[in-house]
Amino acid sequence: MQDEDIALNSVLGLELNRVFFAVRQTANKQKIIEFAREVLQSERTELAGSRLPEGPAS
Repeated sequence: MQDEDIALNSVLGLELNRVFFAVRQTANKQKIIEFAREVLQSERTELAGSRLPEGPAS
């Protein structure tokens, strides 16, 4: 499953890169950057929330 996630992220990253360079207006590029940051932050938050705390079991 992790290999599939890595492959999907690579494809999505390449597609985002393609769209970014196809857009000519700076304001629209900024919107793309902000959207990508929001998605990345939500992914990080979701990942952090799904991890179990490490330490001795009670």
